[in-house]
Amino acid sequence: MRPLPDSEIERVLVVTAHPDDCDFGAAGTIAQWTAKGIQVSYCICTNGDQGGEDPSVPREEMPKIRQAEQRAAAKILGVSDITFLNYRDGWLTPTIELRKEIVRVIRKVRPQRMLIQSPDRNWDRLFASHPDHMAAGEAAIQAVYPDARNAFAFEDLLKVEGLQPWRVKEVWMMSTNQPDHFVDITSTFEKKLAALHAHVSQTAHNPEMPKMVREWGERNATANNLPAGSVAEIFKIVNTD
Repeated sequence: MRPLPDSEIERVLVVTAHPDDCDFGAAGTIAQWTAKGIQVSYCICTNGDQGGEDPSVPREEMPKIRQAEQRAAAKILGVSDITFLNYRDGWLTPTIELRKEIVRVIRKVRPQRMLIQSPDRNWDRLFASHPDHMAAGEAAIQAVYPDARNAFAFEDLLKVEGLQPWRVKEVWMMSTNQPDHFVDITSTFEKKLAALHAHVSQTAHNPEMPKMVREWGERNATANNLPAGSVAEIFKIVNTD
């Protein structure tokens, strides 16, 4: 499915499970959106406390570290509006409570487009299907439809908080094994790497990370007949209007 033209998009909301998920999956694309003047907001579901490679770092310190890293990475891409829901890393499930929190963010941001993780397991790239990723994707798509647009869903959001229903026009899913759209990010690939390097606790231990991420992107580009040396990110587009 063809996405809406970026010229029709004023606001995008990105919903992911962990700090760094949006950067691994879509930082090059996000950098292009913000360069066009599109306002991009993040909603990060978990606190990331199971992340990191350094056993000397107390677990209770990890959420603060990872939030700071995500803010630094977002700044590189031109994003400053970030909501952290602070669910426990590794324990995320698509509960009614999580749906409501995402609906709240949708109604505040009022995005025409959302970028989420796939709720389906990717058997070709199993590590893309972390249970938290699928839970965040499922809760996000349920929040888009039917909840965010329905005045009678979570009525207190309207009656108490004054948050009007909002209809998201389209959803982009990353980490899917059924992509139908690609974005050539060759021009913003260095920004993607810079954003990933900002997640020091997650990437500093792996000197092969830049090579690995480039190879992923080059495979995406080759599969979509882009010139040699190009890098791409891939998505599935869902019309939700």
